[in-house]
Amino acid sequence: MGALHEGHLALVHQAAANAEKVVVSIFVNPAQFAPHEDFARYPRTMDSDREKLERTGAVHLIYAPDVREIYPQGFATKVSLEGPASGLETDFRPHFFSGVATVVTKLFVQCRPDIALFGEKDYQQLLVVRRLSRDLDLGVEIVQVPTVREADGLALSSRNAYLTPEQRKVAGHLNRVLLSVGERARSGTPVGQAESEGAASLIVAGFDRVDYVAIRDPETLVPLRTVDGPARVLAAARIGSIRLIDNRPV
Repeated sequence: MGALHEGHLALVHQAAANAEKVVVSIFVNPAQFAPHEDFARYPRTMDSDREKLERTGAVHLIYAPDVREIYPQGFATKVSLEGPASGLETDFRPHFFSGVATVVTKLFVQCRPDIALFGEKDYQQLLVVRRLSRDLDLGVEIVQVPTVREADGLALSSRNAYLTPEQRKVAGHLNRVLLSVGERARSGTPVGQAESEGAASLIVAGFDRVDYVAIRDPETLVPLRTVDGPARVLAAARIGSIRLIDNRPV
């Protein structure tokens, strides 16, 4: 959705290593914002984005449609999902994945890529798009790319630009709490206890609200009762009006 940072550019470099031609889509998608969310003030930095992409030397085309091209007058179709779209983000943003899935389907059909790269930072979205491509036979291989982080572990995000210096200090605790929750669950702490203690730690660190701290199966996002195999811990929390999400393997 633009406001590109090093995390986005990591997708570009990985794409260039896997494909002959690289297309970058930039589209701030109104369908994934609720009326009370930050669509109007979401950062739009097209000139800067173009310069950053040009400097990679790897991008052959920027596809930046306007809203009328994606959602022309009379547009009346949505993609609905279950499976990995159930719970977590959907509990707090029930509109979100339908908006994501609809626009991703349109972009895939318009651009016809062989592969598409998505970052692990938006882990539930990554699994939703992978399921979408399989279920609708879109023929696009979804490649996941590791999260790019700041020195203190904060996942890069366009919304980090909203943080004040004090809020930025608080935000750095999110990654550390996720790592602690995963370590505790792996060492035998009951999953529910590790999750609730993690949420409490975020409040103590200065977050104003915790939407969830959850340990899930890394392929299906089904809740786990014990951690005796691969797992993922995911979290969403707010500092003031700014909502941050992150995840870590357990």
